[in-house]
Amino acid sequence: MAFVFNHFNFNVADLQTSLAFYEKALGFHEVGRIEDKDGAYVIVYLGDGKSDFRLELTWLKDHPQKYDLGECEFHLALTADDYQKAFDFHQQNGWVCFVNEAMGIYFIEDPDGYWIEILPPQK
Repeated sequence: MAFVFNHFNFNVADLQTSLAFYEKALGFHEVGRIEDKDGAYVIVYLGDGKSDFRLELTWLKDHPQKYDLGECEFHLALTADDYQKAFDFHQQNGWVCFVNEAMGIYFIEDPDGYWIEILPPQK
């Protein structure tokens, strides 16, 4: 039996704010959308235009409050082709929330409090 990576989901409180963040911070663009006919939910798929990876953002009408992320022990991880340029850009925009110099990584935080790990290119 084999499995192929399909997508990763974050539930978001403000879809437009999240879409703007992911486009500006990571260059992800909308590649698909599903909207409930009664407006109960909107699901937006984001992609980078280079890979098959999809980030699914789900907005639920009846959940306008912030999501309880527990201790935030889960996260999305991405590799930056130019790590220093990415770090400088994220730092200038105030998105860097944690730096682990010993491991050579850092994290940015999205509008809902999800952490995204940024890794340097593998050598």
